[in-house]
Amino acid sequence: MGRLPNEGEERVLSLERPPEVIVARSPRVWVERLPTWARKLVTIGALPGDGEDERLRKASLVLTATMIIGMAIVWVATYASHGLYLSASLPFAYQVISIVSLIALARSGRFEVFLTSQLALMLLLPVLLQWSLGGFVASSGVLLWALVAPLGALVLSPRPLPWFVAYLVLTTVSGVIEPLLSAASIPPTVNVLFFVLNVGGVSVVVYFLLRYFTRGLAAEREKSETLLLNVLPASIARRLKNGEHPLADRFEEAAVLFADLVGFTPMSEQLSPEAVVELLDDLFTQFDAMAERRGLEKIKTVGDAYVLVGGVPEPTDHAAEDVADMALEMVAFVAGRTAPNSGNLSLRIGIDIGPVVAGVIGKRKFTYDLWGDTVNTASRMESHGIAGQIQVTPRAYQRLKRHFRFEQRESLDIKGKGPIAPLLLVGRERANASG
Repeated sequence: MGRLPNEGEERVLSLERPPEVIVARSPRVWVERLPTWARKLVTIGALPGDGEDERLRKASLVLTATMIIGMAIVWVATYASHGLYLSASLPFAYQVISIVSLIALARSGRFEVFLTSQLALMLLLPVLLQWSLGGFVASSGVLLWALVAPLGALVLSPRPLPWFVAYLVLTTVSGVIEPLLSAASIPPTVNVLFFVLNVGGVSVVVYFLLRYFTRGLAAEREKSETLLLNVLPASIARRLKNGEHPLADRFEEAAVLFADLVGFTPMSEQLSPEAVVELLDDLFTQFDAMAERRGLEKIKTVGDAYVLVGGVPEPTDHAAEDVADMALEMVAFVAGRTAPNSGNLSLRIGIDIGPVVAGVIGKRKFTYDLWGDTVNTASRMESHGIAGQIQVTPRAYQRLKRHFRFEQRESLDIKGKGPIAPLLLVGRERANASG
């Protein structure tokens, strides 16, 4: 945070931005860990406008296809060496078509065409290969590779059911025509070896797809939790996730603060929309950092107004003092600063301390809010306050007077409250100034 100004010195708003916003981790960790050549390969279908999830989806299929292209060499070579040229031609056809499809994907970026062609190849070629070899046993269960198609569709396609139905139909047909097929002449050792390769190869691909799927679920769960933690207190988010609804609590002593930028509405008319948002974002980000250091809870911002509370949702013995300290820091921080092409910035703050009700409202867009006379009175203290000053109620003064210095104001007629003799919070008592 910047130093306080010397007398007569002005400061243009220039704030450090603490990283208080919680950001979900990217699910693309495995892509970033690949060697440079492999990373370039798996991202060939990525387009400039693709989001993280879409890039990951494309990279997963490209990597799966590349793995199968490489493993297919064993099947092609083995079948060809035993004179089974028709059977060897099927995995070879997959290699050729897949390589051509990858080149087309790199040039056109049409991922959905690539996805459909890959799923069709993964589904049909293992079935045809099994028929060419003479059935389930003679082919060493090569039909297992067809299972990759519906599993891949489940992870990568918006419509996986048709692929699963097709897999079941082809498996059934294969069982029905099994007696009509002639078994190829394959040595028993080779047959066993291919059982191992088929089961092991399919297991590797399925594991990879399921790992992607589970990591995707974990990433989405983390995003949801991150969003909740960015709008709700952690303890409230946990209760909400556990199904507690309605969620409401009463707190007997809460310190409520309302802060408002004086004259900001006419000032904002002289600024561009971008400058208005940037100014408020910089200020409120700094306020958020002040609140976080003290364990206080920001409730909301409304226009150029900032509302926070101490002692909610976790009551503490020092919540009132923390709110008072933050109010002093906020006023000192803003004092003397200027907005671009405008005048000095100034805060007006109101504080009251008393009972409140706090809870979550809404089911689609959650809001953690406060209700009660204490909230209304704190708002009135701000709206009837003085620029650059912190105005508090008599009961807030009684709670804080041991540690802070105050100045008495004349009695004010507050709407809905009647006459109140507010006080101005001007600083810490000297013995407690370090707080």
